[in-house]
Amino acid sequence: MNSTYLTLSEIRTIGFEALLRELGPAGAIRFIQQYETGRGNYTRDRRKWLPKKSVREIGKQIIKERKK
Repeated sequence: MNSTYLTLSEIRTIGFEALLRELGPAGAIRFIQQYETGRGNYTRDRRKWLPKKSVREIGKQIIKERKK
């Protein structure tokens, strides 16, 4: 089978059929549940919880941790 010529809908159908065949209904659902689109703005949010450090400070911290 050459997936180059399949539509996205056909790929999705064939893929889900493979999941059902290999994992069974419960396993296929558990696999699908692992994927979610997420929400929010990760870039903006991480700036809130990441410490504001320069590259030099981060380098010093790495060296310090390696010496432990």
